[in-house]
Amino acid sequence: MSWLNKLSRLPEISPGEFDPPDLPALLKKENPVILDIGCNNGGQSALFLKLFPKGSVYSFEPDPRAREAFRKKVTDPRAKLFDIAISAQDGTTEFYVSDGVPSAEWKQHLPAGWDLSGSIKKPKKHLELHPWCKFEQRIQVTTKKLDTWCNDEGVKEIDFIWADVQGAEVDLIKGGEQALRRTRYLYTEYNDKELYEGQADLRTLLKLLPDFEVVHRYANDVLLRNKLIA
Repeated sequence: MSWLNKLSRLPEISPGEFDPPDLPALLKKENPVILDIGCNNGGQSALFLKLFPKGSVYSFEPDPRAREAFRKKVTDPRAKLFDIAISAQDGTTEFYVSDGVPSAEWKQHLPAGWDLSGSIKKPKKHLELHPWCKFEQRIQVTTKKLDTWCNDEGVKEIDFIWADVQGAEVDLIKGGEQALRRTRYLYTEYNDKELYEGQADLRTLLKLLPDFEVVHRYANDVLLRNKLIA
């Protein structure tokens, strides 16, 4: 079967999204190396630490508001927070800061504003679909390729990546070709509506990840397994 035919037969969409408590059964390892890319306030990182008392978690967040919340929530020394955006290039770039709230009740949860949608990619259809979410501020953030980061930190193998990079999925992949070859599982967002400029749909992402196969496909997320090492 050709690669194009394989792509035309994507798995059916499963309801909901991947449940992190399923990770121990998936990884079958007591001390996994987990990357939480786009970790926001650390909620997922804290859960990974709880699930794996012997594991290591590396978290990445370019939004200073979210990092402040992370440091209050996550104090376990096994978690390391990096104030960078994983990208296709090492250097700096503009980060589109998200703000606003979908309803009044959200204000008490996010007093510093909506920090869940910021991106190194310029918002596009996101502005139409979520008009309450504003991107009126831009800041300069440090960017680093995943390959560069792995070399700098001496990380040789990755068991699981949780990626929430708001449209910058292609940047992550292109800057992490070597690291992804050594990654067992990748869980990432995707969207067919190009919420951010240059955001790739699922078929495009799979073309860029020929060594990975779909384990579960959700409405806007996909769990992928590295066929060569998982």
